[in-house]
Amino acid sequence: MTVKAKWAILALLFCLLLLPWLLKWFSHEEHKATWLWDASIIAEQTPEIISFSKAQGVDTIFLQIQDEVPDATYRKFIAAARQAEIKVHALNGHADWAYTEKREEGLAFIEKVRAYNAASAKNERFEGIQLDVEPYQLKRWENEQNSVIAEWSDNMKAWTKAGKDAGLYMSAAIPFWLDARESAEGGGTFSRWVIDHFDAVAIMAYRDSGQQMYDLSKEELEEADELGKKVWVGAELADTHEGDHLTFFSKSITNMDEEMKKVFDLGASHSSFAGVAVHHYEAWYAKENGIPLARKSEEKK
Repeated sequence: MTVKAKWAILALLFCLLLLPWLLKWFSHEEHKATWLWDASIIAEQTPEIISFSKAQGVDTIFLQIQDEVPDATYRKFIAAARQAEIKVHALNGHADWAYTEKREEGLAFIEKVRAYNAASAKNERFEGIQLDVEPYQLKRWENEQNSVIAEWSDNMKAWTKAGKDAGLYMSAAIPFWLDARESAEGGGTFSRWVIDHFDAVAIMAYRDSGQQMYDLSKEELEEADELGKKVWVGAELADTHEGDHLTFFSKSITNMDEEMKKVFDLGASHSSFAGVAVHHYEAWYAKENGIPLARKSEEKK
C-alpha cells in the first residue's frame, strides 16, 4: 500500500469519527417560538414583527385569535410570516376551559380555525393551534384538583381529536409541575398524559437561570423523548409580579441571551427539544429595543 493510500484511509477514518459530532453540530439550530397576545398590532406592524422575529431566530409564532381582528389581516400576516419561513399557530384559551361545561368553547375555537383555513390560500393558513388553559388560577383547583384534572383531561381528548381531524398541529402551554400530579386515568404523571395527547407542549419553566429552566423541564423532555413528541422550554421576559427570579424582566439582554444559550446547550441532548419559547413578543421587542415597560405595580397606579 502506498503512502498516499494510507493517508487517504486515515483521512476517511478521521471523517467517520467526526461524523456523529458534525451531524449533531449542524442539527443544533437554535429554534425559538414566541407568544403574541395582542393580535391587533399585526394590522400596522407586520413588517416589524416579521423582521424582529427573523432576527431573533423565531420560526414559530403563537398568535392569539381575536374577534375584532379581521380574517384578511390574519391572512396578510401569515402570508408574510410564511415567506420568512415562520410558522403561525392560532393561540387561545381560558382558565375555565378545563371545566366540562366549557368544552364546547374550546371546540368552537378549533372549528373557527378550521373554517378560516378552509377559506384561505395555503400560504395564509394557521399550521397549528396552541391552547393555554390554566385552571389552577381558579378557586376550584384548591379543593377539587382531582375532579378538575379529570374534566380537563376529557376536554383535551376532545380538543386534540378535533384539531388533528382538521389537520392542525396541536400544542399546549403547561406548567412545569404537572409531572408531580397523577394522570386522571392512573398509571403515570399528568404531564406524560398531556404530552402523549398533543403533538408538542411548551413548558412554562419560568426562571432567570438557564440551568433551572432546563432542570424544571427535564422530566417532561425525557417523557417526550420516549413518546416521540416535542417540547419548547419557556422563558419569561415580562414582569410577572411574582418575583424577579421568575423572569428576565430586570436582567440585561446579555444575561438573558447567556442563560437562554445554556437551555439550548442542555436541551440538545434530547430528541424532543424543540427550542425556547419566549413569553412574550411585546416584552421581548421592548427589551431588545430599549423601550421601558412599566412594572405591574406601576400599571395599577
